[in-house]
Amino acid sequence: MLQVGLTGNIGSGKTTVCRVFEILGVPVYYADLRARAIMEKDEVVEQVAGAFGREVLDENGQLKRKVLAALVFNNKEKLERLNAIVHPLVREDYSNWASTKLNHAYVMQEAAILFETGMAASFDKVIVVAAPLQLRIARVQQRDGVGREEVLRRAANQFDEKILLEKADFVIHNDDSQLVIPQVLAIDRELRRLQQF
Repeated sequence: MLQVGLTGNIGSGKTTVCRVFEILGVPVYYADLRARAIMEKDEVVEQVAGAFGREVLDENGQLKRKVLAALVFNNKEKLERLNAIVHPLVREDYSNWASTKLNHAYVMQEAAILFETGMAASFDKVIVVAAPLQLRIARVQQRDGVGREEVLRRAANQFDEKILLEKADFVIHNDDSQLVIPQVLAIDRELRRLQQF
């Protein structure tokens, strides 16, 4: 079974592309969603509170995500500290998940910062979903109801798209000038062919 990573910058359309792969029967692990679930576990909440202070907790002892996000997304050192807590747990969770999917030609992990965390090296192939910056900004503004500056602030923690494209084994252009489904179908065929060897 091949293990495939799928990444792209904020607003590129990673989730949309993954849904097409899921329709084709490909199991997809959504790393960001799983990380959120993992961060709700009591022992992880305590680790995060120990690293960032009790002000990141509400009166019920649950993480205040917006407070934590405000602390880490403008501070690279704090973001790395949070990632050091969460990423090993996500890796373990993914490994356990993938071990239950051995009857598939390949599995996929969708993650926004696959290269930035060094996780890309653990995959057989990596797909990058690409879209022009202005289109990505507009998508995130519409999806999240945030301003342009907020989108750019979030994007600042991600590699420049040119770097992602250089590192990719496959690229899906999700820029409204090319249809996504034929690109996904072509990559799916190639991955299934590669799995046979």
